[in-house]
Amino acid sequence: MRIVGGAWRSRLLEVVDVRGLRPTPDRVRETLFNWLGQDLDGQHCVDLFAGSGILGFEAASRGAASVVLVERDARALDALHKSAKTLQASHVEIVRGDAVRFMQSTPLKFDGMFLDPPYMQGWIERVQPWLDGPMKADGWLYVESHAALEGLGNWRTVKQGSAGQVHFHLMRRSQK
Repeated sequence: MRIVGGAWRSRLLEVVDVRGLRPTPDRVRETLFNWLGQDLDGQHCVDLFAGSGILGFEAASRGAASVVLVERDARALDALHKSAKTLQASHVEIVRGDAVRFMQSTPLKFDGMFLDPPYMQGWIERVQPWLDGPMKADGWLYVESHAALEGLGNWRTVKQGSAGQVHFHLMRRSQK
């Protein structure tokens, strides 16, 4: 899998064969970062179901001040550590753990979150109650799922697309 933009453009990342892992395709990442703006300078991001880490490494490549990659699979974690070392990604932190527990306990605040869990296993529904806590008021949420979503809790889809069986969404917190 290759990084499509930023300082690490065209660099390749190892992708391990892990059940449920579907790295976000190049075309979808290009669309996402066009929506966000190519430059994420100073932003703090979390890739909650990191898998290959491609979304988080892409954000780091585009200037994010910090990126936290959360993953529980040991093989995927090993590949994440190798990728971080190869890229000399000192501003990328890799956390081994459960996404829901991370959301419940992190004291960190993020500008952006990538939420791309294994499909049809109920992860989006389990994480949804905890989305507001670690997110800054003006933050953004990127969600990939097997079906189109109008929103999640206080978050509303502002842009969306699909590629094959992937539905992808950029969400912002609704104004109350």
